[in-house]
Amino acid sequence: MNAPALRELGRSGLRVSPICLGGNVFGWTVDEAMSFRLLDAWVDAGMNFVDTADVYSRWVPGHSGGESETIIGKWLRQSGKRDRIVLATKVGKPMGDGKSGLSKAYIRSAVEASLRRLQTDVIDLYQSHDDDAKTPLEDTLGAFAELIAEGKVRAIGASNYGAGRLSEALDVSKAHGLPRYESLQPLYNLVERAAYEGALEKVCVDHHLGVINFYALASGFLTGKYRSSADLGKSARGGGAGKYLNAKGLAVLGALDAVAETLGATPGQVALAWQMARPSITAPIASATSVAQLDQLVAAARLVLDTPSIAMIDRVSRDAVA
Repeated sequence: MNAPALRELGRSGLRVSPICLGGNVFGWTVDEAMSFRLLDAWVDAGMNFVDTADVYSRWVPGHSGGESETIIGKWLRQSGKRDRIVLATKVGKPMGDGKSGLSKAYIRSAVEASLRRLQTDVIDLYQSHDDDAKTPLEDTLGAFAELIAEGKVRAIGASNYGAGRLSEALDVSKAHGLPRYESLQPLYNLVERAAYEGALEKVCVDHHLGVINFYALASGFLTGKYRSSADLGKSARGGGAGKYLNAKGLAVLGALDAVAETLGATPGQVALAWQMARPSITAPIASATSVAQLDQLVAAARLVLDTPSIAMIDRVSRDAVA
């Protein structure tokens, strides 16, 4: 079967698969051996986009951050497949001992730590994980400019930025001749549409930014795995899906079920296909904890919804955030 067509990520020159594999689970709910299997299966299926962050998985008791990057780095060394992936990571979330933010000094330190863990010479997409209001945008973007000039980073992106600050950052880049954010990583899925749609999406469209949204499956809720409170204990992420267990969330699942049945697909695949069909979205981010789940993601990347199906899901999910 042919691999899904790659998509341009903003104006970065990077071409990425239409779904991005989330590395947040590596070293958390997926051990090293399974992480290797998942990464191998991902690239062998013709997919190439992998996203992680230095802070993954600091929230786990006994972890200090860097666990996901370390596993990916070991896989890169052992597999020899560095040239087959577009590697994205992030900087800025608290790493302990005051290590956080987007100051020039901290970015310079953090990128070296990420490069060591990832066992690579270059990060394809280096993203500001959070806005840092205490650091002038010019300083942050200037630090990124140096990393690009040194060949340690190919392109930069932003995560968790509001429309105003993202627009301001783009203006600063233009005014000072600095590299611009080529992508945005926002929260966006069928039960949480409001934060992205509107001003933030307009900035991305107007400036031709790539968009790689996280929580694309709403902590697994949109897979249909969690349909009652009794289901929430099925996985470590189940608690995060509980807030969607209401009449409107279940209505979205009903629409996904209906479309999935006609296509011989799953609700989660339809949810991802709906996002991929939105013109402003480049690649939703989704994670997998088994090869079977990963195969579902690969199949979703090939799924094309017809106009009536897109419209029905749009109508029901729009009501869900009204």
